[in-house]
Amino acid sequence: MAYNTLRILQPMLFFSKISLTQFKNYHLTHFDFAERVIGICGLNGKGKTNLLDAAYYCCFTKSYFTKIDGLNNRFGTDGFRIEAKTTAGLITGGVKDEVHKPDEIVCIFRSAGPQGPAGRKDILLNGVAYTRLSEHIGKFPAVMIAPDDIGLITGGSEERRRFMDTVLSQVDKEYLQQLMIYNKVLQQRNSLLKRFAEQGKTDWPLLEVLDEQLIVPGNFIYKKRNLFTKELIPLVQKFYHRIAGDDEAITLQYDSRLHESSFHDLLNNFRQKDFMMQRSNAGIHKDELVFQLNGQVFKTTASQGQRKSLLFALKLAEFELLKINKGYAPLLLLDDVFEKLDDNRMHQLLHWVCNENTGQVLITDTHRERLEDAFKKLNTAYQIIEL
Repeated sequence: MAYNTLRILQPMLFFSKISLTQFKNYHLTHFDFAERVIGICGLNGKGKTNLLDAAYYCCFTKSYFTKIDGLNNRFGTDGFRIEAKTTAGLITGGVKDEVHKPDEIVCIFRSAGPQGPAGRKDILLNGVAYTRLSEHIGKFPAVMIAPDDIGLITGGSEERRRFMDTVLSQVDKEYLQQLMIYNKVLQQRNSLLKRFAEQGKTDWPLLEVLDEQLIVPGNFIYKKRNLFTKELIPLVQKFYHRIAGDDEAITLQYDSRLHESSFHDLLNNFRQKDFMMQRSNAGIHKDELVFQLNGQVFKTTASQGQRKSLLFALKLAEFELLKINKGYAPLLLLDDVFEKLDDNRMHQLLHWVCNENTGQVLITDTHRERLEDAFKKLNTAYQIIEL
């Protein structure tokens, strides 16, 4: 190992141990984390990404890669268990000084069989099960960067709304609750619109009741997103220029019809279109983050390197906002990043991640030598786990 000679004294989220039972390709194993910077290496298929996903699951009560819990079972098994010990500790010269007793997170999923319901999931913190899983969100903040995340730049608006919601839900519990209410009412409203078409008759007073129920959480979410993007924009610009190493003009804009219209008027104006299309066509579920490069639409003009630089800039800005709002550095999970950036961009990213960032980071790569070489050049303390 190489040890940083600089003294680091910052609060952060530190995972000290993860135990896996029947989770994805793992049968029964555990991993001890002794350093802030962890390199995880091995051939493809050995479970590098699965280990990161297990850490993510402990923070979000779900996988980063699939919404279906049953797909996380080891083949031929009927459930899985993840246990993690974590603490908000202090780092001094590469040695962890705990300031609190470690929290213990236990995630248990039991399948109900192919003909049964979705299965049962229990999340326990220090031996006490949550009555609502949403209560766990935000207690252990984390940021994941994975290969398919480029969809955040090139994909549809849903990806960018999810990005905003993921950050805001970790720092504001009320935001998460209002988002859940909004999505539930929106689903009811869409079902009612479909029923109008199927039955050939309308019940406008009932639709108006749902509209009123949609407006309150919708306005709350809009205001929070508006404030969020104002904080996000300068951070993204800073990180983009840092990673890309140029002074190109990157701009971000929060696009919402609520900028020019009240939610009530918006729903009224779109009522006939909603009736014809059998779904709600206006609301915060249609909001968008718009990126531009030198005044042009980013995803149609940017190179691959520029797209990847913006992706990492967005994720690092997410990290910084979480750190500012939580008061300590969240967990950072980097999956297969060496294949995504050229050497210069990679060096800029790792220098910030390993040296300037004060949080714990788990980085995967297929090549042990490449990981060790990068860490040694940065003169940072590290641990290598080889699968």
